[in-house]
Amino acid sequence: MVEKLTGTPRRDGFRMPGEFEPHLGTWMLWPERTDTWRLGAKPAQKAFAEVAMAISKFEPVTIGVSANQYEHVREILPGSIRVVEISSNDAWMRDIGPTYVKNDEGEIRGIDWGFNAWGGLEHGLYFPWNLDNLVKQKVLEIDRFNRYDAQDFILEGGSITVDGEGTLITTEQCLLNKNRNPHLSKEEIEHRLKEYLHVDTIIWLKNGMLFDETDGHVDEVVFFVRPGEVAMSWTDDKSDSQYDVLSECYNQLKEAKDSNGRRLKIHKIQIPTQIEISDKESEGIDIARHSYGRMPGTKLACTYVNSYLCNGGVIIPGFGDPYDSIALHQFERLFPERKVVQVNTREIALGGGNIHCITQQIPI
Repeated sequence: MVEKLTGTPRRDGFRMPGEFEPHLGTWMLWPERTDTWRLGAKPAQKAFAEVAMAISKFEPVTIGVSANQYEHVREILPGSIRVVEISSNDAWMRDIGPTYVKNDEGEIRGIDWGFNAWGGLEHGLYFPWNLDNLVKQKVLEIDRFNRYDAQDFILEGGSITVDGEGTLITTEQCLLNKNRNPHLSKEEIEHRLKEYLHVDTIIWLKNGMLFDETDGHVDEVVFFVRPGEVAMSWTDDKSDSQYDVLSECYNQLKEAKDSNGRRLKIHKIQIPTQIEISDKESEGIDIARHSYGRMPGTKLACTYVNSYLCNGGVIIPGFGDPYDSIALHQFERLFPERKVVQVNTREIALGGGNIHCITQQIPI
């Protein structure tokens, strides 16, 4: 029996682990939206499949797919990847899926946040999002994890990163945006984060990267490599459009202290050239009234930091960019104990995110 819980993880002795901690497995969703993904979503599906297969070399992977795509996906993916039928509006499991918490005895529970497609009717990316809002509950039912009902609080997994020891990093641009929880003050939002994720210190960056249609998700900017250590997007090129915002983030992180009173060790990861949607790429996207525009020349935030840590591995994006190999070597130095695998994910970037955005880890 799966229970709906009315308390909070903090009161119950549960915390959100760092992504670098051991995983039970990974959840993903299958892309199908033709107003997000070009050419009937086929190029994106190929990229998603490659990411799923890369992760499956390190830990179990489950992909949720619609009834229409179930047979196709089951045929093209290896038997080691579990395929289950789940309806959704799109495929961003980081934001649509549950956030997991655990206690010292190893019990796992999930948090069912509210979701409004990154802004609802005020600059949200599509309408409706009713199927997305049920994905968390469905995933927790399938895996038989008890569920904290936090549907009254809008939160996407890509907007937070934690060290598992009481520190969380996020952006004001996203969490304080009036299109998320306009009825709550910053202090009230902090209280929710502390209660549900069992954190004590929140490091607020002012803004995320430019051209990020999710209102500045932190997973385009920074993630915890391990407690006390972060990797962040960076460029030394002062003419780069991202230079000012990333410099501001760096200065804020440099002055911050974590929940243990430590200054953070910061590793700078060079960003690639920012993607612009080409005429050909734009032509392949279906135009829809209630969807985010993807016209030729639309710029999209791109970074290697939007990666995924799994058991013994790190899956990082590639873009066919000269910086791809440099980023690969930087990650190999950062994670000598893990195997670093690079997957070309330009097609995922064209949809507005990357590897971290399409994955969700279940801790052990």
